[in-house]
Amino acid sequence: MSLGRLPEHEQHILDEIERSLRRDRRLNRLLRAGRTRRGPDPKRFAARVARCAPRGRTVAFLVVVSVALMVTGLVTGAPWAIWAFATVWPVAVFLGFRLLSRWSGDGGPGGPPDGR
Repeated sequence: MSLGRLPEHEQHILDEIERSLRRDRRLNRLLRAGRTRRGPDPKRFAARVARCAPRGRTVAFLVVVSVALMVTGLVTGAPWAIWAFATVWPVAVFLGFRLLSRWSGDGGPGGPPDGR
């Protein structure tokens, strides 16, 4: 690697690359943000959960899976089935309540407007 000036054609290529990088808005936004923290952002996760709008099929599927896990856990006494049920059931209940509140027309996030 030389310490002197680049040849003319290499300098021209480098200038073109720098110009295209300066025009990249997404890259500029990422560089300006300067996020030093890595990993999940709890505020963004909470906001995504708050605007969750489940589908009826998803809630029905989770209820069926949780009932199947409950029956399996009761019949076999397998700890994995009991723990899996304990994980899936609260999610199904939460999404079911979200779905019902959306259908009730309360004007919540993702729901129909209430006419005001």
